[in-house]
Amino acid sequence: MSFSSSSVSSHPLAAYGWDEGWEAEFAPYAAQGLLPGRVARVDRGLCDVITPAGTVRADTEFVVPRDPMKVVCTGDWVAVDPEGSDPLYVRTLLPRRTAFVRSTSSKRSEGQVLATNIDHVVICVSLAVEFDLGRIERFLALAMSCSSGEALLHKSALSWESGAQPVVVLTKADLVPDPVTLAHLVEDVGTTAPGAPVLTVSAHQGDGLDALVALVGSGTSVLLGQSGAGKSTLANTLLGEDVMDVRAARDVDGKGRHTTTTRNLLALPGGGVLIDTPGLRGVGLFDAETGVGQVFAEIEELAEGCRFSDCGHESEPGCAVRLAVETGELPERRLESYRKLMRENQWIVAKTDARVRAEIKKDWKRKGAEGKAAMEAKRGRWR
Repeated sequence: MSFSSSSVSSHPLAAYGWDEGWEAEFAPYAAQGLLPGRVARVDRGLCDVITPAGTVRADTEFVVPRDPMKVVCTGDWVAVDPEGSDPLYVRTLLPRRTAFVRSTSSKRSEGQVLATNIDHVVICVSLAVEFDLGRIERFLALAMSCSSGEALLHKSALSWESGAQPVVVLTKADLVPDPVTLAHLVEDVGTTAPGAPVLTVSAHQGDGLDALVALVGSGTSVLLGQSGAGKSTLANTLLGEDVMDVRAARDVDGKGRHTTTTRNLLALPGGGVLIDTPGLRGVGLFDAETGVGQVFAEIEELAEGCRFSDCGHESEPGCAVRLAVETGELPERRLESYRKLMRENQWIVAKTDARVRAEIKKDWKRKGAEGKAAMEAKRGRWR
């Protein structure tokens, strides 16, 4: 079965990202009389689904999986019962192209899907408070690992392996009036986000919005960041109306309250789709080794020159990474952040991978033996 581009572009769901790929995926369900739709909001087993007939409230009872990674999420494309059905049910999920996933606080190795079928991950960082570059690197690692593992049909312009392009947006730029200071801040963030655009915007004054509007004007973008980062204000500015509730951040530390409590999907007036999310207190990694490697590409490249292929970049002889730190080529902070994220990700993977657990145990034993040998050597010198 073939589909014409004209029929797809005139489809009632075209403004929400419907394309020839989704039409082909949905064809078997269309033959069953079901309606296509995109999930705009999920709330306690029910979801708002945007369909050709309008927005409907549907029950997700028939697609409740054992795997928490496959629950219905904002951004999903689904097949729902036709008009007139009472109650309405989501009957199936279409295969996801991408998914932004973080680990949960559970002791089990579980992921929480925050948004699906996204093309741009917009990481909002407030200029009203001191930067936490490590947190930006963490967000980027997750963004660059943003995939469902099913079908990455689209690559971004920068060819991120995840299929979603990350961009860092520094909000509240009007609070940094000195252009030299602002340029230095952008440079600092740029070193943590190699290859990713870094934009400065002021939603209140309208500065810097043209570049962001152009970027999110096609595909689906998800806004991420801590409370008080200005996500809801930015969302309202992009939407051209006050759709999202906004509260002022605290003066004492710049932190905000969770004004957005659910993930919401909205069509932008100039094209593109936006998913706004609640402020994230924790952003635990989930199977993000590829993303960490991309964020710290310079360390991965330096590591190729290490004497040992399994070099931990600590005290091993012939370590090219440590040498780069000593010569000032690589900041110590970057290496420490890289180690931290790699250890965290390895720990998450080890919860379900026996081979990785065995490798960690072997590494602990090796380091323990090395420490013991070093202590014995010191004692020998003291005698």
